[in-house]
Amino acid sequence: MHHSSSTFVYLLSLVCCCVAVSIPTEALLRRHSGGAKALYVLSNQAKNAVVAIKVNADGTLSKGSMTATGGVGMSGINGMTNMTAGPDGIFSQSALRADGNILAAVNPGSNSLSLFTISSSDPTKLTMCGSPASTLGDFPNTVALSAKLGLACAGNTGAKAGVSCFKLSSRGPVSVSKSQITTFDLGQSNPPVGPLNSVSHAIFDEAAGSLVTFVKGDPPTNKTGFVSVLPIKNGKPATTDVRSTPAGTAVLFGVALVPGSSAKKSTILATDAAFGTATLSLDATTNQVSTVNTATIADQVATCWATFSSVTKTSFVTDVAVSHLVEVDPAAGKILQSTSVDITNVGMIDLVTKGKFIYALSPGNQSASGATVVVMKMNGTGKKVNVVQQFVIDGVGMSAQGMTMV
Repeated sequence: MHHSSSTFVYLLSLVCCCVAVSIPTEALLRRHSGGAKALYVLSNQAKNAVVAIKVNADGTLSKGSMTATGGVGMSGINGMTNMTAGPDGIFSQSALRADGNILAAVNPGSNSLSLFTISSSDPTKLTMCGSPASTLGDFPNTVALSAKLGLACAGNTGAKAGVSCFKLSSRGPVSVSKSQITTFDLGQSNPPVGPLNSVSHAIFDEAAGSLVTFVKGDPPTNKTGFVSVLPIKNGKPATTDVRSTPAGTAVLFGVALVPGSSAKKSTILATDAAFGTATLSLDATTNQVSTVNTATIADQVATCWATFSSVTKTSFVTDVAVSHLVEVDPAAGKILQSTSVDITNVGMIDLVTKGKFIYALSPGNQSASGATVVVMKMNGTGKKVNVVQQFVIDGVGMSAQGMTMV
């Protein structure tokens, strides 16, 4: 991947300042090749922490480490029960995100964002850069990260909702403006009531040069959800965003960029908890998002998380209340297969793919013994997957959220 000389020098200074032992700059800049090295999950407990799990050569998982974020985790309120929400206590995808050798994580209970460097020799070793920074809003629940752009942007879904962006620095995240937050008028509380009427997922579309944030609607109250597109130019976010509501969508949740996007148009596979998935198109000229096709998952309850596999060229989605993995062809808007998985906890949330493996977080509920990561092996496009491991995350329960890997 090409990086400008200024980005190269900037990231060199970041890593040398953050880590006592100097790490070669090329290790920070490069994408990890071959199989994954480590997988990361946010505990989202009162003393928030990033759980780093070792990924073995055969794709299975083994124990790694737990690193405090310096912030506080918190769950929202379930709008149906008026009780603490969980699993999916923060109503989002990407509570933490790794890019190259950088990792960012949200702290919903302390309204802050933490930044880490990842050791190039042992990716389960994290070093926090400076201190957590205020997200300028309430209850941050999703983060977008781009080493190429030198930015991290947090989505907030509490009483003061919206997105705020930060430059990557050895002192931790540094706000691009001490007061700039693109606000969303959700009328939420602290903690927020969800999952409806909340921020879902923030991602960078590097090809289009924009931050794209998905916000759920609230069908029972006729409140419409939307997609916010915030242009990024020369490493700086615009002061205003462009919002659109793709036709036929209601409760947009987690998404996955589909490779092949250009500077003019991008394709995004989005989940919609109301029915299944929608393939969306982002026009980089107008910053409007439109619907290409939709796919209905017959036995779904809340399809909310998505990933894209470079091996099968398809997307996979999960449901917090149904223990199945559904494969979708984004181009055709077609369900290719659904695998019912026999796992300890009910349902799966955040997920990622690497090589022939899919990793999905299954936090469980109050009666579960703890959160697990379900490791599944793909057998080809449109073919059912096999569960090869259920890895128990010691000391972490249904508050667990987010998943990313290097």
